[in-house]
Amino acid sequence: MADNATDQGPTRALVLANPASGSHSPELVRDVAGLCADTLRHVGIHLTTAPGDATVAVRRALEAPDTAPDLVVVIGGDGTVREVVQALASAPGRAALAVVPGGTGNSGYKMLWGERPWTESLKAVLAGAGDPGGVRPRRLDLARLAETGQCVYLGACSGVIADALIRARDIPLTGRDLYTRAFADTAAGYEPYPGRVTVDGRVVHEGPTVLANVGGGRYRGGRYLVLPDSLLDDGLLDVCVIGGGVPAADVPELTRTASHMGLPDTVYARGRTITVERTDGRRLPLEHDGEYQHGIGPSATFEVMPGALAVWAPPSGRP
Repeated sequence: MADNATDQGPTRALVLANPASGSHSPELVRDVAGLCADTLRHVGIHLTTAPGDATVAVRRALEAPDTAPDLVVVIGGDGTVREVVQALASAPGRAALAVVPGGTGNSGYKMLWGERPWTESLKAVLAGAGDPGGVRPRRLDLARLAETGQCVYLGACSGVIADALIRARDIPLTGRDLYTRAFADTAAGYEPYPGRVTVDGRVVHEGPTVLANVGGGRYRGGRYLVLPDSLLDDGLLDVCVIGGGVPAADVPELTRTASHMGLPDTVYARGRTITVERTDGRRLPLEHDGEYQHGIGPSATFEVMPGALAVWAPPSGRP
């Protein structure tokens, strides 16, 4: 639990918004800031200007002598939340996170609050100990991507889900419909890559690979229940591998209802260190938290960071 953001409720907030996110609007920023101002002693607002700016802005705010926030409210998609998480994870105990959905998939919000309206969830956060639903700061696990040193909040996925982010750039839709279309179009012609997945030194999959998802959050793209058994604070990372025996074109519909679980070519495991590889030496197609990782080579190793992030959320990991 964050040292400053106690169960009694936050007192100072930084509201951070990404104007380039999928559902951004100035009205939403004003509404969020106004709701915070009705309760808190101090509210700052920052609009991001470039990739990486959210991380810098939060770190700078946490060093302010009189106005350092004990609550950071992020308005944006999973990519913006990912940037804020980098700052909060490097300053444990300074502030807790709250998320207002303002992106394409908003899986990071859904894994904490389900489909609960953001106004209800933010009011519960601001109420602190006075919230009848028991909302409080929870310590969630993160993953560390060894090749980049970055923290992974929601999850990381190789294969078809990663390549769908590239396809999405050319589709004239917004919100979850954008990712739904991109996922379906990519899966329809996807060729599995030769892969290997190792969990705590044990190979759990080797062969044709449609995707390997490591996390974290149960959902990807806001609709796809890829890691249905994942817990957010058990000190372990989950991995789901869908092999080439499952037609890639069927994966979007299967993962909507977790029907991929139990199939002969689906592997589900947990561990503290997970390595995902492409065995032909070519670049591994990989994303994490909605951002494609262009600089990754043929493998990616994820190490669990138990309890590394304070987040305001309901007491259960399954809203």
